[in-house]
Amino acid sequence: MSTAAATADQWGRRRLVRTLVVVAMAALLLLGGLTYAVYSAVASTRTSSVTPADVAQAAEQLPPGPARRDAIAAAPMLAVPPEASRSGTPSARRSATLTLPPAGRVGSAGVPTGFPQTPEGAIGQLAAIETTVLQSMSIDRAHQVHVAWSTPNAVPAEAWELTGNIQAFLSSGAGQYADSLHSAVVATPVAAQIKGVDGTDWVLACVLLDVKAQISTQARIAYGHCERMQWTTQDGGRWVIGDGPAPARAPSTWPGTDLANDAGWKTLTSPADQ
Repeated sequence: MSTAAATADQWGRRRLVRTLVVVAMAALLLLGGLTYAVYSAVASTRTSSVTPADVAQAAEQLPPGPARRDAIAAAPMLAVPPEASRSGTPSARRSATLTLPPAGRVGSAGVPTGFPQTPEGAIGQLAAIETTVLQSMSIDRAHQVHVAWSTPNAVPAEAWELTGNIQAFLSSGAGQYADSLHSAVVATPVAAQIKGVDGTDWVLACVLLDVKAQISTQARIAYGHCERMQWTTQDGGRWVIGDGPAPARAPSTWPGTDLANDAGWKTLTSPADQ
């Protein structure tokens, strides 16, 4: 091989290595941004844990109203390590299921709506809000959705957990690679649980999302999120994010594992699956 050819070959290999390093860094940064909520949840989770049944039993001792709702929202959920969100062995047990009703129309800020006034309807609306916000990866879009889908006394948009996730994604540096490397974020609801209810117009709904991010290579995590969902008569009746402080963090567990089952997650199905 001639000196010129050898030099060109070495330069080509170096360029390839640099390209691969940039792509790998971008994927890692994206994964780091998306797992912001998972790691902060672990850092702030109390060592005690309760099951949804424990929460319901404790809440039954309280009269309907704000105190009951705050007790349901504040009760800690199963504490899980960060790696629980990234992989897991499928459970040999049969998972419980929960049927998710379909949306009836597109509502304010382009969010699907039309869900019934039931706990399952509250889960459907929360899932629609989450997927709309996370798939945009835009702080402006998060504020737009928050204004349209929350009460005046809900957690403000700048302190909202979903806004924090997007902020972490953008500040991690992954945002700069997103445009050039054709990234895409897809959030799919895969499981849910009803942590508690208070009457027919208030539900503490939790949704487990399968979040996939693509920057040439794919990063994937499971992400659990809860909200106080409150029924309002606006627009013919709909669920919105309700008054009060943010609920305790939801466990982010890989779907379909023993740990996911232990955390109370139920696999989502559609009416067509029945």
